[in-house]
Amino acid sequence: MLSHTVAKLLIVDDLPENLLALDALIQGEDREVHQAQSAEAALSLLLEHEFALAILDVQMPGMNGFELAELMRGTEKTRNIPIVFVTAAGREMNYAFKGYESGAVDFLHKPLDTLAVKSKVSVFVDLYRQRKVLDRQLQALERSRQEQEMLLAQLQTARAELEHAVRMRDDFMSIVSHEVRTPLNGLILETQLRKLHLSRGNLAAFSSDKLQAMVERDERQINSLIRLVEDMLDVSRIRTGKLSLRPKAFDLGQLVRGLVENFAAQAIALDTHIELQRCEPLHGEWDEFRIEQVLANLLSNALRYGERKPVQVRVFEEDGLACVQVQDHGIGIGAANQQRIFQQFERVATQQASGGLGLGLYISEQIVQAHGGRILLDSEEGKGATFTLQLPLAACEQQNDQARATSA
Repeated sequence: MLSHTVAKLLIVDDLPENLLALDALIQGEDREVHQAQSAEAALSLLLEHEFALAILDVQMPGMNGFELAELMRGTEKTRNIPIVFVTAAGREMNYAFKGYESGAVDFLHKPLDTLAVKSKVSVFVDLYRQRKVLDRQLQALERSRQEQEMLLAQLQTARAELEHAVRMRDDFMSIVSHEVRTPLNGLILETQLRKLHLSRGNLAAFSSDKLQAMVERDERQINSLIRLVEDMLDVSRIRTGKLSLRPKAFDLGQLVRGLVENFAAQAIALDTHIELQRCEPLHGEWDEFRIEQVLANLLSNALRYGERKPVQVRVFEEDGLACVQVQDHGIGIGAANQQRIFQQFERVATQQASGGLGLGLYISEQIVQAHGGRILLDSEEGKGATFTLQLPLAACEQQNDQARATSA
C-alpha cells in the first residue's frame, strides 16, 4: 500500500544548476519533484500541491529560505510540511538555531553528501507514506464508527418499534378478550336460561313476545361480535395494503339523509335527536359502503359522547370538496388527545362505559385517505367536537350543478 502513494518533493534554489543536481539526486519511483527558483514561485507550488518534503536553500536573493519557512509555518495548508535547509555557511550553531526556530527539521551542508541526502529524503518519503496510510486507516475507522452509530440508532429504533408492537399486541389482546367476552357472556347466559326453562318444562317462557325479545337480544350480541370481527379484519387489510375500494357514482347527500333516519331510533333511546341542518345533493364516485362505514362511526361517536345533547349534521360543497360535518355538544376532546384518538386502540377518555376496540376513527381515517380525502377535527374539552369529512369531487362539478338546478 505504501508504494502506491506518490510523494511530491519541493526543492527551492535560485541557481538552476543546483536544482538540476538535487533533482537528479532525489528522483525515484513514486516520487514527483517540483522545482522553484524563488520563494514566490515556491509559495505558488505549495498552495497547489501537497508535499512530503520541502528542501530550501537558505541564501536566496529577495526572500531567503528562513523567511519562506516562517511563511510556511504561518499557513494552515503548509504548516506540517517537513523542511530541510541547504546551506554553505558551515556548521555554526547560531545559524542552525535560527533555522530550527523557523521550523527546520534538518540541515544539509554544501557540498552535499550524496548518500546522506538520499537517505534523509527516503526517510521523509517513508514517513509521509506511512502518515497517509495512517490517515486512511483513521478515516476508515471514523467511517466504521459512524456506520456503527447509525446501525446502533437503527437497532434502537427497531427495538422501540418492536416494544411498541408488543405493547400494542398486548393491548389488542386485552381489549379484544374484554370486548368479545361481553356479547359472548350475554349469549351464554341466554342459552343457559333457556335450557333451564326447557329442563323444567316452563314453555310459558317461550311465548311469542318473549321469543321476540330473545331474538332481539341475540341479534344485538351477534351484531356486536360481527362488528368486532369486521374491525379486526379492516385493520389487517390496512396493514397489508389490501383495503380495496369499489367506487361507484352516488349522491352523498342522499346517503347522509338515509343514515340520519337510520340513527333516529338510537338517538331517541339516548334521549336526544339528530338535526340534519343542511343537505346539498353531492354526486361523486366513492366506495359507498366504506363512506357509509365512516359516517356511521362519526354519528355513533357523536351520540355516545354528546351527553344527550342534539347532534347537528351538515352536507355541503366547499372549495371543490364534498364535506360532511357531524357536530356534538358533549365532552369534547382536548388538544393533547386530538391526534391520539386517530391511532389504533385509542378511545376518548370518559367515565361512561365505552365499548369497541378503539379502532373506529383509525379505520375511518385510513378509508378517507384512500379516497384522497381527510377528516378534520375541531374541538375543545367540555365544548363538544365537530368532525368534518372532506372528499374530492374532481370531475363531478357538472353533475352537482345539474342536481342543484333540479332541486331548486
